[in-house]
Amino acid sequence: MTSVTLDRGGRKRFKRPESVLVVVYTDRGEVLMLNRTRPKGFWQSVTGSLRWGESARQAAERELHEETGLRFAGRLLDAQHTERFPILPAWRGRFAPSSHYNREHLFYLRLPCRRTIRLNPREHSELRWLPIGQAARLASSWTNRDAILRLLNTAG
Repeated sequence: MTSVTLDRGGRKRFKRPESVLVVVYTDRGEVLMLNRTRPKGFWQSVTGSLRWGESARQAAERELHEETGLRFAGRLLDAQHTERFPILPAWRGRFAPSSHYNREHLFYLRLPCRRTIRLNPREHSELRWLPIGQAARLASSWTNRDAILRLLNTAG
């Protein structure tokens, strides 16, 4: 999916400044981490922007499937938690000039064991299943790090 599309009139259509973060983890406390193709070395959980007219849950289900090949829609746990953060300069051009902040909705997917992951090569180049502490240290964004560390208090 391209980051900026054109509407029917040929005008630039900006991304919605709202996204999802889906932390996938196993009963053994392993967290799935994905390495973005751009910028290189940016490690994260499943993430993605909400499309216009899409709910956070719909976006979480869609992004989970697009980025990993997994379909566990009914098992996604809505953490009922959001974070607001400034849109980084590297991504500012994807959003309307009036959009300065993004709202991120947190979801979790608990699996009994590791699953085979089918990466989308346009978005991610590598994956790792890591213990919670290592995954948190590897996470490139503070919201992702905090979401992983929440597992220490809730997983069990």
